[in-house]
Amino acid sequence: MRILFIGDIVGRSGRAILLDRLPKLIAEWKLDLAIVNGENAAGGFGITEAIYQEFVDAGADAITLGNHAWDQREALVFIERAPRLIRPINYPSGTPGRGAAMIDTRSGKRALVMNVMGRIFMDALDDPFAAVERELSACALGSGADAIVIDMHCEATSEKQAMGYIADGRASLVVGTHTHVPTSDHRILKAGTAFISDVGMTGDYDSVIGMSKEEPLGRFIRKIPQAKFEAASGPATLCALAVETDDATGLATRVGPVRLGGALEQVRPAFWG
Repeated sequence: MRILFIGDIVGRSGRAILLDRLPKLIAEWKLDLAIVNGENAAGGFGITEAIYQEFVDAGADAITLGNHAWDQREALVFIERAPRLIRPINYPSGTPGRGAAMIDTRSGKRALVMNVMGRIFMDALDDPFAAVERELSACALGSGADAIVIDMHCEATSEKQAMGYIADGRASLVVGTHTHVPTSDHRILKAGTAFISDVGMTGDYDSVIGMSKEEPLGRFIRKIPQAKFEAASGPATLCALAVETDDATGLATRVGPVRLGGALEQVRPAFWG
């Protein structure tokens, strides 16, 4: 199975490059599954129903969220009628929406997509490791699902790495999101799970993690907020991770970074041409 996980879409420029590139990448790379983290898509804060539908129409099979899941209050309502929108699984019982979804891929296989939020330097949600363990115990890779993807949305690389090792051999991919800077530690762990600490953002890198520079720089220097944060609007870089899995086991066989457009060095997965 060919899986592309696209990192945090930030603001209008991030949306523009996603909508332009994703349909072409699906066709060119013959993708079975395209997953997008959309928690910063609406001006950097949350997601709206209109944006969700744009992403689905462009070919996104699943859209994960994170700590900004409810910044657009409408998300609390429309998530119930948005089956491809996945919020952190470790929100308390009774939170609207779903933390995991079984997705039918283009090749007719089934992929379980999970979103989970860490707790180090983040809101104190329920135990992320226990929440993922329950899902993995209920749905085994290879029999319950042909692929399993976990979006680990958190600050600490240690927490992301721990999730990778805990899920190793039981998930196809554990991908870190949230910190908006792509790391270079992509690899296949010993038991066959692809991993990266942070896939990076899809947005304007002439910014402070996707925000126009003036306000965050002013806050660092003067320690006084002057205005609201606004998403940077320059040319965006699409950051993603490409993963190929074995059809028999669901485990990863190849993994590589993707960086297209914008300011960063351009990288495409060599194994997909």
